[in-house]
Amino acid sequence: MSYDFRCAPVFDSRGIEMRSTNLPADSPVAGVIYLSREFPASIQWKNQRGDGCMRHKRVFAGMGVFLGGLLLFSPGSVRAQTKPAASGTVTFTVTAVGKKESAPPIGKDDVQLFQGKERKQIGDWKKEDQLYLAILIDSSIDTGAGGQWDYLKEFIMAQPASTSIAVGYLQNNTTQVAQDFTPDKAAAVKALRLPLGIGALGASPYLGTLDMLKRWPNTGPRRSILLITSGIDYFRGGGFGAFYPDLDNVIQRAERQNTNIWSIYYPSSGHRGHSFYLVNYAQNNIDKMSEDTGAESFFLGMGQPVSIKPYLDEITTHLNNQYLLTFAGSGGSKGKFQNVKVKTELPDVEFFAPAAVFLPPGS
Repeated sequence: MSYDFRCAPVFDSRGIEMRSTNLPADSPVAGVIYLSREFPASIQWKNQRGDGCMRHKRVFAGMGVFLGGLLLFSPGSVRAQTKPAASGTVTFTVTAVGKKESAPPIGKDDVQLFQGKERKQIGDWKKEDQLYLAILIDSSIDTGAGGQWDYLKEFIMAQPASTSIAVGYLQNNTTQVAQDFTPDKAAAVKALRLPLGIGALGASPYLGTLDMLKRWPNTGPRRSILLITSGIDYFRGGGFGAFYPDLDNVIQRAERQNTNIWSIYYPSSGHRGHSFYLVNYAQNNIDKMSEDTGAESFFLGMGQPVSIKPYLDEITTHLNNQYLLTFAGSGGSKGKFQNVKVKTELPDVEFFAPAAVFLPPGS
């Protein structure tokens, strides 16, 4: 049997199209099917967002054919508060990405905003230097990840003075904050430690991330999370269809709070965490989480990355090319989520933006 693999529209509980799901166009099975071809060792494959398909980065270290099917804190910060935009307006982060080299400066006249099929007027478009970045480490990943922490330290120290960094560890379905947001990069570096490994199995990285989002302090509008995780939900387990049950809640919360979630896959500790099915399923989940929140997910097939430095370098480049876009919008009496797309006619430039934004209730 041969399938015509195309991006079939699948919708989440809000009616928002789940753009990161690949389905055979004629498949009766609700799930995700991956198809990869043989790739030379030097090839980095990345589906661009413009094609509406999955946009994650995989680096293949050898030749192979891959076919997979899916059926199936201690209290350290205040409760989440977000500074509301002006009444009747929405502000969200857009990342400009150069397809061949670093993106040039982008002006307001170079940007087109669409809400559904309707083109919207852009009220404001500006660079925002201040960033609040939370580095979250899944405590259940293999302890060998500690060998990559020198690169993580370099990443932290390279962030500009306008960036405040927090460090937390996902454990027992919560975020245990080791360092609250601080502009002191050395203090953030000191908060890094080895993950617990097998001793932390049994939790959900999605519930842990959601906990951090709910307790996010009152910060400026540009926010990001760098999540290092296997993506495997040991708390919920499987059997929920294409995605874990808490994924949509994480995405909704992040979209509502204008938080990009950049993710780096690192294998879980323990034998079960190396299951082909679990890893493939988990990578699909973290890829959707990153894409739908306007960010990107990075992984090296199913194995541990040789180095996370290239990933961190690319994330740094992205963070340095972000803009805040503001437009007028009303979500009716209760507010609602609405699809948005940001486009440009500039050559060799694309945008990362959330799949949807939350329109506030009208006056």
